[in-house]
Amino acid sequence: MEIVKRGILIVISGFSGAGKGTIMKELLKEYPTQYALSISATTRSPRPGEENGREYFFKTKDEFLSMIHLGDLIEHAQYVDNYYGTPRKYVEEKLSLGKDVILEIEIQGALEIKKKFPDTLLLFISPPSANALKERLTCRGTEDYETIKKRLLRASEEALGIENYDYFVVNDALEQCVEEVHSIIQNEKARVSRNINFINAIRKELHCFSEGE
Repeated sequence: MEIVKRGILIVISGFSGAGKGTIMKELLKEYPTQYALSISATTRSPRPGEENGREYFFKTKDEFLSMIHLGDLIEHAQYVDNYYGTPRKYVEEKLSLGKDVILEIEIQGALEIKKKFPDTLLLFISPPSANALKERLTCRGTEDYETIKKRLLRASEEALGIENYDYFVVNDALEQCVEEVHSIIQNEKARVSRNINFINAIRKELHCFSEGE
């Protein structure tokens, strides 16, 4: 009997501008049958080229607060004047199908999920230096100077919580970083503690053999 191994929940966080979104897109492109990307809900406005239901589910503040009230979010947090949250239904469906579900959320939400689901894998993505981070934020040209200042201030605060993560990955060369993240996830999936149901099923089959069945 083929046993469908439940997928694992992965949270990727990092400073704004560290390249989290690009890394996840590359993972999905390289390994489309293995990973599923959880689409977050947010109250922020779409950036140029973004579409509702693809990058985010764009919600009004009232719609978002309603989702909180109904328990439709695994986690939610406020970040730079906007709300972000993870819809529950999509995540649970993909995990049950054996998909590894990746969430891109900030540190507050990541730690909230870790409390609710202790076996969640937490990865923190960082640029090679603070100057590189400032340059990336400036060069992408999507935000004004005051918003960039807020993001850099937030990064300074987030740096104090990195030790709560399981792995720290520096995004210097994109291709190398993507493969490093993929390897970490695969190694994590091989942990005995994540395969107890699979192990018990094999034990049961072997016991049948020993009984001559």
